[in-house]
Amino acid sequence: MSKISTVTVETAKKLGLLEEEYERIITILGRTPNFTELSIFSVMWSEHCSYKNSIKYLKTLPREGACLLVGAGEENAGLVDIGDGLGCAFKIESHNHPSAIEPYQGAATGVGGIHRDIFTMGARPIAALNSLRFGEITLPHTKRLVKGVVSGIGGYGNCLGVPTIGGEVYFDACYNQNILVNAMSIGIVKKGETMSAVADGPGNPVFIVGSATGKDGIHGATFASADLTENSAEDLPAVQVGDPFQEKLLLEASLEAITTGAVVGMQDMGAAGITCSTSEMSAKSGTGMRIDLDKVPTRQMNMQAFEILLSESQERMLIVCKKGEEAKLMKVFDKWDLECQQIGEVTDTGMLEFFQHGELVAHVPAEPLVLGGGAPVYDREYEKPTYIEDLQDYNSSNVADPGNLEEALHAVFESPILLNKRWIYEQYDSMVRTNTATTNAPSDAAVIRIKENGKAIAATVDCNSSYVYADPYKGAMIAVAEAARNLVCSGAEPLAVTNNLNFGNPYNKEVYWQFVHAVKGMGEACRRFNTPVTGGNVSFYNQSMYKDRVEPIYPTPTIGMIGLIDDPLNVVHLHFESEGDLIFLLGDSKDDFNQSEYLRSVKGIKNSHCPYFDIETEYNLQASLKVLMSEKILVSAHDVAEGGLFMNLMESSFHLNKGFAIKNPTGLRDDVFLLSEAQSRVVVSIHPQFKENLTKILETSGVNFVELGHVTGREIAINDHKLGNIETWKTVHMNRLGEIIEN
Repeated sequence: MSKISTVTVETAKKLGLLEEEYERIITILGRTPNFTELSIFSVMWSEHCSYKNSIKYLKTLPREGACLLVGAGEENAGLVDIGDGLGCAFKIESHNHPSAIEPYQGAATGVGGIHRDIFTMGARPIAALNSLRFGEITLPHTKRLVKGVVSGIGGYGNCLGVPTIGGEVYFDACYNQNILVNAMSIGIVKKGETMSAVADGPGNPVFIVGSATGKDGIHGATFASADLTENSAEDLPAVQVGDPFQEKLLLEASLEAITTGAVVGMQDMGAAGITCSTSEMSAKSGTGMRIDLDKVPTRQMNMQAFEILLSESQERMLIVCKKGEEAKLMKVFDKWDLECQQIGEVTDTGMLEFFQHGELVAHVPAEPLVLGGGAPVYDREYEKPTYIEDLQDYNSSNVADPGNLEEALHAVFESPILLNKRWIYEQYDSMVRTNTATTNAPSDAAVIRIKENGKAIAATVDCNSSYVYADPYKGAMIAVAEAARNLVCSGAEPLAVTNNLNFGNPYNKEVYWQFVHAVKGMGEACRRFNTPVTGGNVSFYNQSMYKDRVEPIYPTPTIGMIGLIDDPLNVVHLHFESEGDLIFLLGDSKDDFNQSEYLRSVKGIKNSHCPYFDIETEYNLQASLKVLMSEKILVSAHDVAEGGLFMNLMESSFHLNKGFAIKNPTGLRDDVFLLSEAQSRVVVSIHPQFKENLTKILETSGVNFVELGHVTGREIAINDHKLGNIETWKTVHMNRLGEIIEN
């Protein structure tokens, strides 16, 4: 056994391990580990790989549902039944720290990694979404990060040939240093043709396929499990480098290899590289592996064992092949001009044995390395943040009347969060493969057609982190509810959830309190909407280190949700269509300014409570919307979200340049009526002849509603006060963000 170098508890601490974890490793091995072995444990027991500070609460999330084919933790991604013998695989993951250090490659490799999780299962990726959080957009540093991240996402996804069909972008000072880049992928596979990440069959050969292994990304999982500091730029080698053209070849080769019948199991080499794939595949099958590191194709000469094992070089997969069918596998990868090298074999020992230059350099058990095996599980102490006590309720009694309502509307309208993100999404190819159904006629959720069965998948990513900051429990519920509401407004039946839980340092008791309560809220909402959680990602340590303080980001539990539309012709769009159509508001308006963009960006008040939300009210609203959808009487449907009713109406007007004339029938002050972000509200438009049908359905359901007014040709009017032509507002909305970024 190679010693390589003397290992002590101080070595372990430098690798991100706790002293008690180091002692535990000694107990597991029955001896002191060498440096390579300690490095293996350090990445596999990092937060990024082991979820050691989150798994206890993740297990409380609903994980069962009639549509589930593969649930949370079972494979690289969740899988749901979409009928006709087809399954939909989907997952969301973060690449936050790499993107903060090297935005182009950090974002690009995040996209590549999430797509590999999908096609590793045998599913072809058909769509991508992303959820992005940046700091104040006026800062040069933020502009640089925005340009790099957007370019990285577009550069990788466009070359790979997977359309980016939707997403969200927020700007807030809490993300000034620690940005969030969450990438989601959706794929389609025939049931029964999925591939599992297993290492069955002792004696079966083990292959590494795809790109050669280099020194990029070494200890990337550890880097993702620590705070960003002023010196984090020195960790640049922990950031991987991607090649989308290589990934395209790997995608096609992998899917073709599966059809040969020669593949026993397959896993992407993401975080922790060879270490992760060998240990997780072995642990799942109760087997082991014997690996010869000299056979691993490398980019650099004389790479040390730990460098090869921990490298996170992109576009690589580990494949267990049926013994005797190696030629089938090699023929496929030779066709696609990709490396396909046998590096070892499956054993029955339960041990991972790594050799280099004929010497055993690491000898560790697979099971204790992995989630659900022997990896540590912690339940950290938590306490309510002190800022919670400083939050106040804001309504019309303690927010001064703006005096000039039109000025207030303009101020909210030009908030960077609410401006159109055209400068960003036009850099993404949304139409490649020609299945995207909502590019030219937007709806609340992105919709992509499934050519194999004539149906469509609706997808969305949602989270207002300021709501979660104000109340993690209720804010996380709202994130789930809004995701479901967006799908229902588009004509879809919500199916299931993937999540990306972005929080600060879990050893901070106040941060951990946010995490625990957000997970509880998310779980309750998912149970109510019957949308089980199929998996996702936890990203802790998202905070910025300043000379005199540490500032965690707002808690940001991003919800990725998919739904099914039986016929793409039944998609409901968000825009007004014809002059004279009637406009209705479904749901209750409240005297509630809490956490509204009006309060935050115009009034400069951030310490307010979460806006009004009641889960049963929300559930009934969505149930009523589904009935209206089934009766096919809605021209448009659009949920009230950031910017309140006013932004809803403006967004409904932009696509066809149709204006609106409405009155305030609520008795609330006009600025409250227009700018409150109270939840569980949807604006719909109908042709006048369907008014009786609509009112009858809503009266039966018990959902409150009011008639607001009607669609106009071009002009906007509120309470007979004319606000001009919709096209004037649209010009600002579509172009202002790009002007800010470029200047």
